[in-house]
Amino acid sequence: MRTFGLIGKHLTHSFSPAYFAGKFEKEGITDCCYQLFPLSNIEAFELLIKEEQLAGLNVTIPYKTAIMPFLDALSPQATAIGAVNTINFEDGKLIGHNTDVYGFQTSLEKQLTAQQRKAKALVLGTGGASKAVVYALESLGMAYTMVSRSPKKGMLDYEAIKATILEEHLVIINTTPLGMTPEIESYPQLPYEAMNDQHLLYDLVYNPAETQFMKKGKAQGAATVNGLEMLHLQAEKAWAIWNKKNNS
Repeated sequence: MRTFGLIGKHLTHSFSPAYFAGKFEKEGITDCCYQLFPLSNIEAFELLIKEEQLAGLNVTIPYKTAIMPFLDALSPQATAIGAVNTINFEDGKLIGHNTDVYGFQTSLEKQLTAQQRKAKALVLGTGGASKAVVYALESLGMAYTMVSRSPKKGMLDYEAIKATILEEHLVIINTTPLGMTPEIESYPQLPYEAMNDQHLLYDLVYNPAETQFMKKGKAQGAATVNGLEMLHLQAEKAWAIWNKKNNS
């Protein structure tokens, strides 16, 4: 039996086990299973590797960057992004990949209008997920501004986001866990009243299916999309890597 799984801190609401269980059943894959491996800290990863016979892992919040020193090598893309969400066990080595960027970019491109492609994007949050988002935006040739509660040079804090900022930033991407189950009433503090039908709000959160961030944007006429398709796409990319169909 080949065992795959997900490491992270709070995994109760993860979509991955059900997704892969459905995939295995649909495709008649009987020699694989997918499990959750919650880690209270990243140092526990080493013990997990010793105790479990694993064929591949996904990585989620908050370890997408912290996991990197524990790996033997990184794909060129994971190195460029600076975050890992997929680990391949290859010839006794742990190889880090990033399939988030593929999932996000493929999903986002379907949603963008011609006007939005020429505008700027606001990226809310600076964690591991934001790194893949930024890489994808750069690949698409889109300018962006990052927003953080503790902004560094070139970033904005939330209080600085006024209506004038939203006039030129038509794509707003939430990479933070705000609004995620069970904290479903939380949302990024933005001047939602300044949004309109020219805006696209993309939330990497997928549980619940419609976050407060999305609801508030939709109420102003903005288009909204959650992170579920991105997750499906990145999961399939991870499966291809684990099975050496495409190790890009």
